[in-house]
Amino acid sequence: MPSVVSDSVRRTLEGSSWIRKMFEEGARLKGLHGEANVFDFSLGNPILDPPPALHRALIDLLSHPAPGMHRYIPNAGLPEARAFVAAGLATATGLPYTAQQVVMTVGAAGAVNIVLKAMLNPGDEVVTFAPYFVEYDSYAANFGGRLVRAESDEQFQIDIPALERVLTPRTRAVLVNSPNNPSGAVYPLERLKALAECLTAASRRFGRPVYIISDEPYRELVFDGVTVPWVPTLYDHTIIVTSYSKDIGIPAERLGYAAISPRAAEWQLMMDGMVLANRVLGFVNAPALIQRALPRLKGQKVDVSFYQALRDRMLKPLREMGYEVVTPQGAFYLFPKSPIADDVAFVRAAQAERLLLVPGSGFGRPGHFRIALCVQPDVIDRALPVFEKVIRQVRQ
Repeated sequence: MPSVVSDSVRRTLEGSSWIRKMFEEGARLKGLHGEANVFDFSLGNPILDPPPALHRALIDLLSHPAPGMHRYIPNAGLPEARAFVAAGLATATGLPYTAQQVVMTVGAAGAVNIVLKAMLNPGDEVVTFAPYFVEYDSYAANFGGRLVRAESDEQFQIDIPALERVLTPRTRAVLVNSPNNPSGAVYPLERLKALAECLTAASRRFGRPVYIISDEPYRELVFDGVTVPWVPTLYDHTIIVTSYSKDIGIPAERLGYAAISPRAAEWQLMMDGMVLANRVLGFVNAPALIQRALPRLKGQKVDVSFYQALRDRMLKPLREMGYEVVTPQGAFYLFPKSPIADDVAFVRAAQAERLLLVPGSGFGRPGHFRIALCVQPDVIDRALPVFEKVIRQVRQ
């Protein structure tokens, strides 16, 4: 009997996200054994509440509603929110960003989707470096495109020879995510300069710009004094996509933006395409109330040192147990090597001990697993003996 869903949706459901699978398994196990007896490191759901200034701004807005505050707004977003974002980008990069280069979006996911909708023809390719965020495959496929993997190096850094091997005339963009989910790697200036040089040459060769889509929701969550370079200062054909989910701690509010470099060729045409995509994909516009609050939150963010402390609380003990882990420079993840070659089998063994992890296979990097450090410190302390038990079991 023919399926009620499309072939592409059925295939996606059959290969459903490992993150969601483990999250659902966590809910089941917590129901059976109690929350305190399940160690759930599966979902990157920010644990810190937003700064109090957000609540004050929302209370003030709702206590003093402006006439028409809940009517339709421009598809590109509220002018004051776009101007706020553009001013911040102009200060940070030295480039002449204005509100005309910014679209407010339904989170970073919405931003990536409107960019790809505006950019891709059927059969076009988007390259990203493995490991990568699990939904990128679906985002490209949404618009008839194809995600192509280029391997990163052993430190999860950009590998230019690997990139060059997969670039073709079909390549429309390279999607980079720094700080990276799942590895926590931050791409340094010299690697990004090399990427810009590679794509400048590729653009000349192919006769059209190859864009960099810089996915940056973890930009503010960096450790040990690391800074995240601004890609638009290195490469004209750059579109930043990001959200406020992590740095302000509002993932449920779904607020982000896409911003095209004012130096990009035909930036206005690309902007028009993204604004159209915001509408026809059904987003219409990003949530208006949070857009109104945004300019009141300048300089506000969660306490990043909390996540760094969680990283440090787990990193050394895991290494002492025998786990191999590259030190993450940002975000709130660890991405250790699996102690056995089959990362899925290792995750299954951990699950049997009520320890919930996500296999690296789900991020395009088999042989690893992801730990999401979105837990209270005591959860780490109670989970560490379980990590030790599992590594001993699988190595017997």
